[in-house]
Amino acid sequence: MAALLVAGFVGLFSETALNIALGQLSQIFGVNATTIQWLATAYFLTLGILVPVTGILMQKFTTRQMFITAVSLMIIGTILAAVAPVFSVLLVARIIQAAGLAINLPLTQNVIFTIFPPNKRGGAMGIMGLVMLAGPAFGPTIAGLILDTLSWHWIFWVTIPFLLFSLIFGLVYLPNVNEIRKISIDVVSVILSTIGFGGIVYGVSAGGEHGGWTSSSVIVSIIVGFIALILFAVRQTKMETPMLNLKAFKYPLFVLGVIMGFITFFNMLSMLVVVPMYMQMALLIAAFTTGLILLPGSLLNCVLAPTIGRLFDKYGPKAVITPGTILVAIGYVFYSQFGTGTALWMIVVTHMVMMLGIGAVLASVQTNTLNSLPRQYYPDGIALTQTIQQVAGAIGIAVMVSIFSAKQTSHLAVMNEPTQAAAAGSSLVFTISLILAVVNVVLSLFIKKPN
Repeated sequence: MAALLVAGFVGLFSETALNIALGQLSQIFGVNATTIQWLATAYFLTLGILVPVTGILMQKFTTRQMFITAVSLMIIGTILAAVAPVFSVLLVARIIQAAGLAINLPLTQNVIFTIFPPNKRGGAMGIMGLVMLAGPAFGPTIAGLILDTLSWHWIFWVTIPFLLFSLIFGLVYLPNVNEIRKISIDVVSVILSTIGFGGIVYGVSAGGEHGGWTSSSVIVSIIVGFIALILFAVRQTKMETPMLNLKAFKYPLFVLGVIMGFITFFNMLSMLVVVPMYMQMALLIAAFTTGLILLPGSLLNCVLAPTIGRLFDKYGPKAVITPGTILVAIGYVFYSQFGTGTALWMIVVTHMVMMLGIGAVLASVQTNTLNSLPRQYYPDGIALTQTIQQVAGAIGIAVMVSIFSAKQTSHLAVMNEPTQAAAAGSSLVFTISLILAVVNVVLSLFIKKPN
């Protein structure tokens, strides 16, 4: 587990760490803001395309083969990124990094659900939840410190020792825990899955970047993506051995968990982007200081994640998930009231409440969602939930940043007050997130422990 979780942390850290350096990289490589954004978009796009394929690969190859491939890709991508002389090389490196993470995340969950009995999975998934939250949350803080003291290359170099530890530790201790089946990979399903998930993630990301949701390329990309997904789903139901077994959706608790997971990731990843934007543009706080203000919430989550997992095992899902959704909703109530004169201690406290709530919801919902499936559906259920989460994150960031920018622009047209415009944009975003958070509170009331 240590080998898998360390690699996962590095991958998720890399997902957000570079965001804080995009402005600097835009000047270094001489490309515009839209082009440099692809360093973040391509990462999500690769995860959205490859995670569904990982579901069938986990049934075709051994745990060790999958692990070695995942960590090797992450090491190659990270070294290539650190020495990248031009933008195109850095973009390719990011795609290779993401390919490694796309294998690692489902593999880690599959190992947890294979080696831990149901009454211990909450604790194990609590640790994984810690990794899934701490990686993206610490990314901007550590990257900000690196940019203030070293060059952007070190955002990649600092992760190499951890990846090497993961590889060596895994080679020594990681056994093969999955059952290998003789299954052929259906090329048509892979193509439809790639076009489907890739089209939707690309469409919403492009729409978010340009603020151009009405542009023909964005609309066509999203429509083609949805059509490909429908064809993919129809094909899976007619195949004897489908690439992704959609029978998982026959279980109501699985469907409920997928919807709650989508809302959680949509809100969480957009929040981790919009909150720093609000602080830097409305309160005029430096990037590194922004990271420090958000650090206590992330640390609290790391400290309490294992305890939350044990509470899940002891008292069941509803006792943990419902209070968590309520804390998230309370956090958004405060966030939506923030303006240009908000005290920094208020942001620190609100973020701590928010991260505590997300920590209680995230891993617990995932555990309960997968616990509701029979064992033979675990690889499919994991691939489905991981894909939906990554797509939700990409859509959340694109949609919420677009809404933030649109409100900011309309405010500036009336009154030339940039700080107030940024505060108005973030307030609207957090109000929308609050509505979604309340939906999650209601859904949590229907959560129960699977038989």
